[in-house]
Amino acid sequence: MDQNKAFLTERLTAFSELTANDIAVSLPFWKTRKISKGDFFNMQNIVCSDLGLVIKGIFRIYYIDAGTQEERNVFFFSENQFIVSFRSFLHRMPCYYFIQALEDSEIISIQHHDLNYLYSTYKPWERFGRRIAELFFEYSQSSIEDQLFSTVEDRYVKLVQNHPQLVERIPLYHISSYLNIKNPSLSRIRKRLEARDRARAKSR
Repeated sequence: MDQNKAFLTERLTAFSELTANDIAVSLPFWKTRKISKGDFFNMQNIVCSDLGLVIKGIFRIYYIDAGTQEERNVFFFSENQFIVSFRSFLHRMPCYYFIQALEDSEIISIQHHDLNYLYSTYKPWERFGRRIAELFFEYSQSSIEDQLFSTVEDRYVKLVQNHPQLVERIPLYHISSYLNIKNPSLSRIRKRLEARDRARAKSR
């Protein structure tokens, strides 16, 4: 088994408790794909046909604001996360947004019809499908609740927790876009958090 299939096996086992035999039947369907910085996992108005797992790299979900024509980031994917436009993938409808690589990236992915074959043929894979649906529902619900109930600072902290080293790997304007603030405001938030962390360290 090559390194990428070993990575996939480990992630699938942890994610949905699939057995070695359950995973083995799926391995021929998973394909490795390299996506260069600036290229797309999926594009607006295109049906998303693949469910991917990020081996390395960072991706952003964004749309173009109809009024300002500015790009608005709404989510990020990074290593060890499944990546998909779930509604488009599930209902075979065009995607509303773009999913773009922010650095040279690599994923391992399975096509919609192959995953459906696993669902219909091997019962343990139905549990995997349920877990994927739950995961992307959680992403969607958390995003809405964060917008409604969390401060910008809280959202920034959560973003960095979910994507360690993100701020060192991508331009800060992408993070500002996600938070819907300007770069100077993000700089103030970062300085305030750094000062807080220093104060906590001194008090220990």
